[in-house]
Amino acid sequence: MFTKNQKIALAAVTTALASAALFALPQATTVDTGTKQSTIPTGPTTSTPAVEAPVDMKKVSEAFGHFIGRHLKSPGANFDLDSVIRGLREGSEGKPAPMTDKEYEQMMTQVQKSAFEKVSQENLKAANDYIRDNSKASGIVVVKPEKLQYKIVKEGNGPVVETNGSPQINYTGKFIDGTVFGSSEDSGGPVTIPLGQTIQGFSLGIAGMKEGETRRLYVHPDLGYGTTGHLPPNSLLIFDIEVIKAASPEKSEQSYLDDEDLDEDDPSDDDGLGPLALVGDDKNTDTSHSHNDYDDNDDDDDYDDDDKDQDD
Repeated sequence: MFTKNQKIALAAVTTALASAALFALPQATTVDTGTKQSTIPTGPTTSTPAVEAPVDMKKVSEAFGHFIGRHLKSPGANFDLDSVIRGLREGSEGKPAPMTDKEYEQMMTQVQKSAFEKVSQENLKAANDYIRDNSKASGIVVVKPEKLQYKIVKEGNGPVVETNGSPQINYTGKFIDGTVFGSSEDSGGPVTIPLGQTIQGFSLGIAGMKEGETRRLYVHPDLGYGTTGHLPPNSLLIFDIEVIKAASPEKSEQSYLDDEDLDEDDPSDDDGLGPLALVGDDKNTDTSHSHNDYDDNDDDDDYDDDDKDQDD
């Protein structure tokens, strides 16, 4: 599985990227102080143009190679560095490529597929092991065995979040290793989440929370994004959630369903989750792609506060 940066790095050996790296110029920066422009005298209007420091092409070349190298590292894919360097050298010298562009595309597709499957299987095993062990931890409440758990971090005493409500929350989403992949802070503050249009593990885990409550959710990929969406395939997700308001009758300006946030063609959303971190659509609410089949029709499918399983 390759990220956008890794794909850019692969394409970096082409003339197009080399040209882009060579001719991309920094943008001028202006500072808006929020006040009228300063009237302090600055001296004569004529000035001697600043002398640019000479460019050390050796260092720039090394930095360019470093950029390519660090983004060639991809889970599940092992490129032969010596061969990559030889390809760069021979390509820059105009020598014939070891295969046609079509052959390269076909083989790279196989490499990507193999890497994706390898990472997917590894992540699924890690998710299964983690949620199984976590069920034995103190204070863990099991909503769905080996699929969804939570722990109350702070009690609340306000109104309760309804099953299909639209609560206003603060949240932080993390992977098992603690890496943060999204938060309400990224959106500028509390956000409104329509529970009927988000991943199943999140909607089931937040239903029943009270205003003022803080809860930590542990979501297995079968109830998360599975192998779809922006995240690494079959990732177990950990959410820290604080309910600000149990119900938001009006659509918030920071609602995750704002139309301007639903542009799948927006390149800014390719790698980062941004405002779509929790909202599902046809491609990321379908959890049937993970390697473990999950029967949504089992006896504990409908979450009920009275039916919570407590593992000590």
